[in-house]
Amino acid sequence: MFEQLDLLTLQQYWWMIVSLLGALLVFLMFVQGGQTLFGALGRTEVEKTMLVNALGRKWEFTFTTLVTFGGAFFASFPLFYSTSFGGAYWVWMLILIAFVVQAVSYEFRTKPGNWLGRKTYEGLLFFNGLVGTILIGTAVGTFFTGANFSLDIMNHMTWDHPLHGLEAAANWRNLCLGFTVFFLARVLGLMYFINTIDSEAIRMRAKQQMILNAVPFVLCFLTFCAAIMVHTGYTVVSDGTVIPEPYKYWHNLWDMPVVLVLFLAGVMLVLMGIGLTIWLGSRKGIWYTGIGTVITVWMLFMLAGLNDSTFYPSLTSPQSSLTIQNASSSKFTLVTMSYVSLAIPFVLAYIVYAWRSINKVPINEAEMLDETNHTY
Repeated sequence: MFEQLDLLTLQQYWWMIVSLLGALLVFLMFVQGGQTLFGALGRTEVEKTMLVNALGRKWEFTFTTLVTFGGAFFASFPLFYSTSFGGAYWVWMLILIAFVVQAVSYEFRTKPGNWLGRKTYEGLLFFNGLVGTILIGTAVGTFFTGANFSLDIMNHMTWDHPLHGLEAAANWRNLCLGFTVFFLARVLGLMYFINTIDSEAIRMRAKQQMILNAVPFVLCFLTFCAAIMVHTGYTVVSDGTVIPEPYKYWHNLWDMPVVLVLFLAGVMLVLMGIGLTIWLGSRKGIWYTGIGTVITVWMLFMLAGLNDSTFYPSLTSPQSSLTIQNASSSKFTLVTMSYVSLAIPFVLAYIVYAWRSINKVPINEAEMLDETNHTY
């Protein structure tokens, strides 16, 4: 079946799969966002324990998706992996450290003999929620704004900046996307608490926090969208030459009407979920905003990689810019991986089943005080 597809179709297929994984990762970062809200929502130790355990039962989903996203990107577009991870290693190391301390914090926060104290691990969870979201958003921003690398004829990479990736934070567009992801993660985290915790006090505080986080999220998102629409990107012409194109991503949006419609639909779902939570007091807002987040981020990846775009532009050597054509694996590898991808629906079905099983009963104070139950 997949053998009959041409190489470009396989490359586009895997760009869509990798992009979907990235979109799911952004949604699952509600865990990171929620971790930055323990102090604002938890007034007592029991309330804080309820918040920690609500997220503690889901942090593996985010971590696993991050690893899967990275692995799929490596297997399908190895030149990006070797270029970005090999050159911008400081930013990726900080992201890795942020996620390692998250795992440690959940496991050791309430362990007997915890001489560092609960607040230390809660501080590390805040670090993960702040640094992890902003840096991932900043790194994804370079898909549109570019990075400082060059490749020779053998694809040997030279990183042309001494900060090795951290310089991306000096670009306001990248930072804008970073803070978009940060505030979106907090909005989703608040919605998740409202949906899963049986505490009227926590729900009331979460609703109060919604406006404080939804407003900067919307402002940052709109600013980033406006910035990339007027940004000069790069396009690949028929002979393989990379040339600058003013308003590249605006053109992409209109050249791909399906992407345009889905992007607008995703944005509307995000705003709908926020509105239902703030003005109608709904506990189901996370599903509207969550689905909208996945669709919107997925379509942003489509803007970055399709329609003869360079999904990782080089600022110092435009002809070194990466595209889905020059950065992909061989046809044999993509065909083999495509057969493996047929198992994805079954994996997603299991995740949905596990999610529903974990969330069948809302977290309450009595459960946290019951010493026979495992708590983080």
